[in-house]
Amino acid sequence: MQESVIYQDILHQGEQKEALKYTLRLVNRRFGEIDSLIIERLQVLSTEQLEGLGEEFLDFSNVSDLVTWLEQNTSS
Repeated sequence: MQESVIYQDILHQGEQKEALKYTLRLVNRRFGEIDSLIIERLQVLSTEQLEGLGEEFLDFSNVSDLVTWLEQNTSS
């Protein structure tokens, strides 16, 4: 069962949701409530992109750093 495509997809979706949840907590704690358009852009990131963002986030000093990262690392 663990090798089935459906199982792997469900597992991957769960990982992405947890990574997104954690990223949103970090962003909100650091910058307060952010624009809903930024949240929408974060919601479509893959788990790998969210992990990369988490590493880069340590160097951000304001929301514009986050927006710049999103522009450079996504096609949206």
